[in-house]
Amino acid sequence: MTRWRPSLGFVLLGALAGTLALSFAGLVALRYLGPEIGFRQAAVLLALVITAVTGGLGWLLVRLLLRPIRALQTYAAAQERGQDAPHPAHYGTTELHGLAQRVIAMAEALRNRESTIRAYTDHVTHELKTPVSVLRAACELLEDGNTLSPEDAALLARIDEARAQLEDQLTALRNIARAREARYLGETTVAQALSLIEDRPVSVTQGGTAHPLPLAPEGLALVLSHLLRNAAEHGAGEVMIRQDGQALTVQDDGSGISAGNAAQVLDPFFTTRRDSGGTGMGLAIVSALLSAHGGTIRHLPGDRGACFEIAFASGLPTRTPAE
Repeated sequence: MTRWRPSLGFVLLGALAGTLALSFAGLVALRYLGPEIGFRQAAVLLALVITAVTGGLGWLLVRLLLRPIRALQTYAAAQERGQDAPHPAHYGTTELHGLAQRVIAMAEALRNRESTIRAYTDHVTHELKTPVSVLRAACELLEDGNTLSPEDAALLARIDEARAQLEDQLTALRNIARAREARYLGETTVAQALSLIEDRPVSVTQGGTAHPLPLAPEGLALVLSHLLRNAAEHGAGEVMIRQDGQALTVQDDGSGISAGNAAQVLDPFFTTRRDSGGTGMGLAIVSALLSAHGGTIRHLPGDRGACFEIAFASGLPTRTPAE
């Protein structure tokens, strides 16, 4: 059985019409009751009646508008935190019912999408784990035989390097899937996040403001550690982190990023260090983690080193790297 729900226009116009009708009825009643029971007694009686009727109208507005909105807000907040929450039990008007149904459908679609990505990632990594293990065992067995010619030994070394790269890619694929699902809710400052990074491969200096950022200390530490390690791998010795409101620029003095690679630097599996073990997933993991928390990262062109800008939804306008 479909439950009837009033429209939002009906509720608002009805409340307005009821308020006007109540005021008009009060004036008419005072006109006729005043001479009969006295104007003071009539005014007190009408005040009580108007207060009671107005309270009833207010209760209807709370039930039809305020309570459904708060229930939907509570549901949305629980979904943002990654918690299971019951669907709102009260929808109020027709429009609020439609809005709630669409919000619930959107939340379930996003949850199913993330579950599909995780299931696919787990399936791929699981299925590839066996052949990779076979390759490792075969390489070790052939190496222990000591019967290979120099050419065959070189070929075996190349095969083993490819096997190691495949293992690294599978690990990185699992990490990026987890980065999309992990929730680092809270606030922190750059200094607090840096204090969690024990082994810094480069020297770090800070500048600008020190406002809290909408990310838990562990989350921001993971982002900064990836950027610091990436800077060190490209020859940097010092990194400058400057904060402007809720936007960060991370500038290093390394070899930088060429104009031809700048557009691909955040793409998964893109790397210029494939021969030395690079997987091309570090910045992709950072991007996925920030995206899951309302943040973004982009490369800023400059004359020296590499510069990345991290900005959150409430951050200030973007800025260019310091010359």
